[in-house]
Amino acid sequence: MLLSLAWLREFTPYDGTPEALAARLTMLGLEIEEIKNPFEAIMAVVVGRVVTREAHPDSDHLSCCTVDVGGPAALPIVCGAANVAAGQLVPVATVGVTLPGGLTIKKSKIRGQVSEGMICSESELGLAEGKSAGIMVLPETCVVGQALPEALCLDTCVLDVSITPNRADCLSVLGIARETAMVFDLPLTLPEVAYAESGPDAATQVAIAIEDPEQCPVYRAKLLQGVKVGPSPDRIRWRLLAIGQRPISNIVDATNYVLFELGQPLHAFDRAKLAGSVVKVRNAAEGEKIVTLDGQERLLTARDLLICDAEKPVALAGVMGGANSEMGQDSADVLLECAIFRPGAIRKTARRLSLPSEASYRFERGVDQVGSVYAMHRAVSLMLETAGGTALPGEASAEPKPFVPRGIGFRPARASLLLGEDMPEEFCRKTLTALGCELTETDPSGAVAVTPPSFRLDLEREADLIEEVGRVYGLDRIAPKLPRVSKSLDDAAPETEFAFWARLRAWCVGAGLREAVNYSFVGHGDLDLLCLDAACRVSVANPLSEDQNVMRPMLAPGLLGSVRHNISQGNANLRLFEVARIFTADAEAESSAREAGRLGVVLHGARHPEGWPWPKDEVAGYADVKGLVEGLLRHFHLPEAEYARADELPWLAPQVVVTCCGKRLGLIGQVAPETADAFHARSPLWLAELDIDALRVLVDGLKPGFTPLPGFPPVRRDITLAAPEGVTVGAVLAAVREAKAPIFEDVLLIDAYTPEGAVERRLTFRITYRHPEKTLKDKDVDKVHESLAQAVLARLPVTRP
Repeated sequence: MLLSLAWLREFTPYDGTPEALAARLTMLGLEIEEIKNPFEAIMAVVVGRVVTREAHPDSDHLSCCTVDVGGPAALPIVCGAANVAAGQLVPVATVGVTLPGGLTIKKSKIRGQVSEGMICSESELGLAEGKSAGIMVLPETCVVGQALPEALCLDTCVLDVSITPNRADCLSVLGIARETAMVFDLPLTLPEVAYAESGPDAATQVAIAIEDPEQCPVYRAKLLQGVKVGPSPDRIRWRLLAIGQRPISNIVDATNYVLFELGQPLHAFDRAKLAGSVVKVRNAAEGEKIVTLDGQERLLTARDLLICDAEKPVALAGVMGGANSEMGQDSADVLLECAIFRPGAIRKTARRLSLPSEASYRFERGVDQVGSVYAMHRAVSLMLETAGGTALPGEASAEPKPFVPRGIGFRPARASLLLGEDMPEEFCRKTLTALGCELTETDPSGAVAVTPPSFRLDLEREADLIEEVGRVYGLDRIAPKLPRVSKSLDDAAPETEFAFWARLRAWCVGAGLREAVNYSFVGHGDLDLLCLDAACRVSVANPLSEDQNVMRPMLAPGLLGSVRHNISQGNANLRLFEVARIFTADAEAESSAREAGRLGVVLHGARHPEGWPWPKDEVAGYADVKGLVEGLLRHFHLPEAEYARADELPWLAPQVVVTCCGKRLGLIGQVAPETADAFHARSPLWLAELDIDALRVLVDGLKPGFTPLPGFPPVRRDITLAAPEGVTVGAVLAAVREAKAPIFEDVLLIDAYTPEGAVERRLTFRITYRHPEKTLKDKDVDKVHESLAQAVLARLPVTRP
């Protein structure tokens, strides 16, 4: 919104600088984007007096003038306007001045006569849209040599204010004047409204009919007779131009003037163009049409709101008037509309028709229903002042839904708590009173009943009032500090199954796996192929097809089917996972079936992506699928699992049972070649299936702990052991950890190989040592390292080669 500083000062006597006002308003939440002079282009134009005027010797329409502009000598100027005359005060652009249209004045000769300037018209100065009939003649109150904007008292300081959607009350000069008066502790004065009335009562001349009070809570109309439509006085035209508005006529300009001054949209109808003696507010019929003031025909829906006379629609409520009722040069009688409409209805109509207007912009955000009465009388006063005529007594009105002020409980102690700063009750009361609120005495509980003013529609609850107190106090003055956390981690709600499964899926995706989603139904043939016990199967009573006639007791059938489908489509490098439920027969269960959560992982094809720099001809193997299981347990901060050979499923060879903390988690294995062939596998096919219900029990049983970050560097030592067949890597790792060396931190297998012709494997481990309070020396580490090695050699049948 563009705010004229001079206009603001008519409401409140602010005498500070525009910059100081902009800084304070910005901190109040009314951000000032720019301070500008809308008449910057004519600041160099000065007032001059035509001393002499003579006909041009070589032209019938040109005049040779001498003009006094306050300099040492009068300037010779050739002028083509017919209305130029000696003795006039006129605007003069001297040599070097650039006018709004881009014309730069230069010293020149016009048909042999020297011209050192230009006498300007309103259109050449950008003060009128159409081409002016002649030069602009200034009033005698102007001073020769004075800058034109100063002589005309133009509003040369305009602030571009960014208004947030909740502050509809600040979409007017009055609204921002309220804020200015409040923050600088200044008085606020409204323009006086007084005018004479005569004739019959307006309520007897026009009836108001409102179809839906929710769409239009109130509609008022004032009637004026005998007005003379013409240009507005200069002061109104210049002010509207300063805020970017086009002057139209004295009647229309009065409604626009009040719109920006008080924030109340108004509309003036030509009374003679309204049929009958009734104004109806109703929703449009589906497909109804109206031609708006811009000359465009609008196709309406049943959600659009119309203003109608006894025969036809005459305006699109809250958005734009109709062309069939607009004020013209010969209009004499006026019906001035002042109404309130439901914001949502106006917003939808304006958006759908791509027809934004200053009126709809305000109606969309809410208009002061109580203050609309004063705005209507202010507009009538301006119309009578600028267009003459007579106002009929009273008003035609209907208010089916009167404004009801809301009461809000406010606690100063609560304001201090939420804002994090002590807000004394006296300051809170003073601030809310300055904002126009009415307050009661504080009750024993420390609460105050607050009634916001009618123009503050955004104040609906206690938090809104607290925000106002903080805004006026200055949010920049509130020191940042962390809130006190009084809750214990023990009080945290347990993780839901859905959240745990989501975490599991997120980890799988992060590990480079792609999720497969399969039906819960499989076929008996698939289960026969995998040699699964028929006693555990849950058959479907009415299957959709023969290949979906049993509930899956494992994820393996569906995952292997996904492998077959992908390979048949040419996608052989697969890293798939599925998180879902399985179903097994259980006579004791209420539904005769027991559900359990499972995580299935299947690997097939190349270990690495194709292309440089990845190694070629390496296919996924046991180390890959086992590494995924180890990474999953490490992600959930579980201890290392135990892996033992098994032969439970004949189609998995080899297969390994995974156990963690004494709980069986699942199986890892390679699908037997004859079974893998049935699923089109071209390379080893590895599968893992884990019980995520058991996994969740382990995760829920963990207690968060804290370990400080190490402050001293580690020391690492490698040891190679010859391990005969039957000694697993896991057994060596367990022996190292159980040695419980005082500065031992971690152990890692870094190499495993079998020399040519040898039976024993060579296993190389890297052991990390670290002291929590000092930097280790080699002699300290060597002693502990050797002791640890001897403990492992004594525990296991391994040697140091």
